[in-house]
Order: sequence, then structure tokens, then C-alpha cells
Amino acid sequence: MTSQININRILIISIVLLTVFISCKNSEKSIDKLEIAKKYFEALDKSNSSEMKALLADSLVTSIPKYGYEVRYSKNDYLENWLKWDSVFEPTYKVLEMELENGIVKAKVSKTDKRIRFLMGKPFLTYEILKFKNNKIMSVKEEYLNFDELAWEKNKNGLLIWIEENHPELNLNRFIYDQTESGGQKFLKAIELYENEK
Repeated sequence: MTSQININRILIISIVLLTVFISCKNSEKSIDKLEIAKKYFEALDKSNSSEMKALLADSLVTSIPKYGYEVRYSKNDYLENWLKWDSVFEPTYKVLEMELENGIVKAKVSKTDKRIRFLMGKPFLTYEILKFKNNKIMSVKEEYLNFDELAWEKNKNGLLIWIEENHPELNLNRFIYDQTESGGQKFLKAIELYENEK
């Protein structure tokens, strides 16, 4: 009888210890993904490609389902084209909220930069869903929370018309959607000319 009680105690203690161990392991995984997401937004804020490189899977899918937008980047394309394009406008990213749910990080983010200030006049708020593969970010899905499409289109079209009339040599239509460093520099030059001369 005593040996049966001891076996039961050992069994109960083993189950408790196993549960605590599993909880700790799951908690570590949760912290890891939140930490990876935090570092991702910090790397975006600093336009830091070397930090970003360690966080991404070999390919990254970015999407905005509401607008039917989806792009698959190789890690190199994302770092050498999109990240450098983004850096031209001197962005500031702020994570307002972030949580982990079923292995997916969900974050509310504020972004502003020279392009956004010109086109919309206020920071851009997004709800972002980050999915992972082997603790690397493999996809980022965005939902716009405060996109002012009327202001964006009005300011974009005003810039296009003004550049065409005053600086046709820039040919803005060719690079307004060119998400490379060179395209970003031309876009920024057009904004600066418009703001300085108008």
C-alpha cells in the first residue's frame, strides 16, 4: 500500500514537472516570436539591412488583401530593393500594440516618413500579421486602419501634374511605383521640388 502511494506521488510530481517544463518551453517560443517581431520593426525603423537579414526566411510574402496586393520577395530583393527604397523617405515605425496568438504575431503599427507626410499628411496606421517558418518571418499581411485614399490620390495626382508641367525631365510616371533605391530618390526629389517651388 505504501509503495502504491509512493508510486502515485512520484507520478503526480512527474506530471507536474512535465507540465511546468512544457509551459516554459512554449513560453520561450512565444517570447522568441515576439522578440523577432520587435527586432523586425526596429530594423525597419533604422533601415538596418544587416539586422533584417537575420530575421527573414529565404523568401518573404507581403500582402494587402483588401487591395489585391501581394508580392513575393527573395530575401536579397527585399533587402536590396524594398528596404533601401523605404529608407530613402526616412521612416519612423512605432509599434503601438503587439501580441502572439497561435504562433502568429499581430501588431498595430504607426509609420510616418516624407512620402506619407506629403501624400496623406498624417502617420499611417496598419494592423500587421507576421507568420513564421523556423523562427524566421515568412509573411507580413497588412490591413490599413486609417488610409485616406482621397487625400493620397489628390496629392499624388497633384504632384504628377505639377512635375509633368514644370519638370518633365523627371518623368515621374516611370518611377512613382519603382520600389528601388533609385526610384525612391527620384520620388523624393520630385516631392522636394514641388514643396520648394510651389
